[in-house]
Amino acid sequence: PAAVVRSSHPLPLPVPEWHAVMSLLTSTSLSWVPASRMCLDAAMRRRFSRPGLAWSQRARVLTAAAATALLVAIWAPPALGSGARSAPAVGQPRVEAPAAALAVPGSGTLLWARDPGGQRPMGSIAKVMTALLVLRAGHLSQVITVTRAAVAYGRRDGASNAGLIAGDKLTARQLLQAMLLPSGCDAAYLLATAYGPGRAAFIAKMNTLAGRLGMSATHFSWFDGMPYPTEHSTYSTPADLLILGQAAMARPLFRQIVAERSYVLPATRDHHAYHWQNTNALLRTYRGAIGIKTGDTNAAGDCLLFEARRGGIALIGVVLHARTFPAAFGAATALLNWGYQHT
Repeated sequence: PAAVVRSSHPLPLPVPEWHAVMSLLTSTSLSWVPASRMCLDAAMRRRFSRPGLAWSQRARVLTAAAATALLVAIWAPPALGSGARSAPAVGQPRVEAPAAALAVPGSGTLLWARDPGGQRPMGSIAKVMTALLVLRAGHLSQVITVTRAAVAYGRRDGASNAGLIAGDKLTARQLLQAMLLPSGCDAAYLLATAYGPGRAAFIAKMNTLAGRLGMSATHFSWFDGMPYPTEHSTYSTPADLLILGQAAMARPLFRQIVAERSYVLPATRDHHAYHWQNTNALLRTYRGAIGIKTGDTNAAGDCLLFEARRGGIALIGVVLHARTFPAAFGAATALLNWGYQHT
């Protein structure tokens, strides 16, 4: 079932409270219609603007407002069964994925969403957090030697890798390109080891930063999104991934790297030559696309966190658990086209 959100004003709630409402609404089999969103927003703006409102009072308001929204939603057309396929409603984008969202970065305006609070694995989109931690720590000119362990890890369990060669000496900045463009798990292994220091410490830092960013429905159990220790132990939500994407895209170097379609690193006495292709095909197929990261595992399906800019207007979105990458790229294209028609 689709949960369609269309709003011209910022989200009215702090992140944790917004997630609570979204989880309640999207856990039902009802379609979420604009009228219910208006009802919910109006109630929240009135109630949560009152100073000194205690959490117990907030909880009661939250429940009442959500109930009001659900009563409105009951009059919407019945949602399709999970296995059904149908043309999108008139004026709505065709999104062949169970979870997706589109927003205006920096403003808090959520334009469209389906299951925005649902927790799902997201594969290598987790590397956006890996990169953000490295960029925050700095020291990007430090030299890191490619180890045999990193090379072996990058070839394990079908992981994507940058083809790194043991003994090569690369800077942290070069390893960011090796991780973000071809989605190199070998590069992520080296960065997490160096910046933890140690991979366990690095994973702990990922979760700490997620909490600070307000990503309250996200957990990282591994440093690159690989399905360890289980397929579902690293997870996030569309709403949280939009927060992560905006934080990463605020970094100029991150923006520069993820916008590159490919990168050639010539050979030197310290390392072999490398040619890395960006896995984000949207950069080659959608005018204005500027990033940011693909992801996939068996449990995550094919995922895409993306951003585009046209006519001075930026839109950021995410698609989770598409059946194929062409479906994920197609959903992103549909969302962006719809977004630019309605902004």
